Amino acid sequence: MMVVQPASVQAALTPQTRLVSVMLANNETGVVQPVQALAAVAHRAGALLHTDAIQACGKLPVDVRELQCDLLSLSAHKMYAPQGVGALWVRPGVTLKPLLYGGSHERRRRAGTENVPGIVGFGAGAAAARRWLSIAGPEQMGQLRDLLQHCLLERIPGSVVNGGRAERLCNTLSIRFANVAAEELVIALDLNGLAVSGGSACQSGAVEPSHVLTAMGLSSAEARSSVRLSLARSTTGAEVDRAVEILVAAVGRLRSR
Repeated sequence: MMVVQPASVQAALTPQTRLVSVMLANNETGVVQPVQALAAVAHRAGALLHTDAIQACGKLPVDVRELQCDLLSLSAHKMYAPQGVGALWVRPGVTLKPLLYGGSHERRRRAGTENVPGIVGFGAGAAAARRWLSIAGPEQMGQLRDLLQHCLLERIPGSVVNGGRAERLCNTLSIRFANVAAEELVIALDLNGLAVSGGSACQSGAVEPSHVLTAMGLSSAEARSSVRLSLARSTTGAEVDRAVEILVAAVGRLRSR
């Protein structure tokens, strides 16, 4: 299952459920989730809906009114701004009990000295992301991602895109190569100047196969043969071509051993 189904959320609800939380876009596959439909299920049960939009913000338009969410979290570093700064949007009327008590800033929701330079950078990054969205940036990036995907599928037998039939973020490609260990491939690519990951940054150092991919129905072997490729706003067609050549050569070497 690539996308969370409203019926699955409905089945998981209990009379004690007060909050439902779901990512707007998965940070490993890029698959976009139907947050609006899931919010409707949560609200009918009297629960709030929180969405982790960290991976999505800056890559696709995000409107809290359209999503019908009650809480939305985002992070500066995903919008080319400084690390260590985040934000939580709270729907008017929703009351939060703080975990940290102290000063009265942050509307009494969180104590602690604010990182003012980081916050300013966050604002600048968000403004830049909004401009990029307005000039068809996602469409152009999506074309490069699709080119990368097409070339790899065409030139590397036994390659399969994870989540390829669902709506995905424009910058993300999760792909697996049969009979290739992702851990070895990541190292081989790094030695040739191509940085990829075996999953999300949150799973760095994990020894178990990705829970995201196994939840989608992949076997342990399939999950362990998957890597994630990410594009940036500065990525060029020439860089995509070069990445394809490096990947084709690396997969070929690993399979021939």
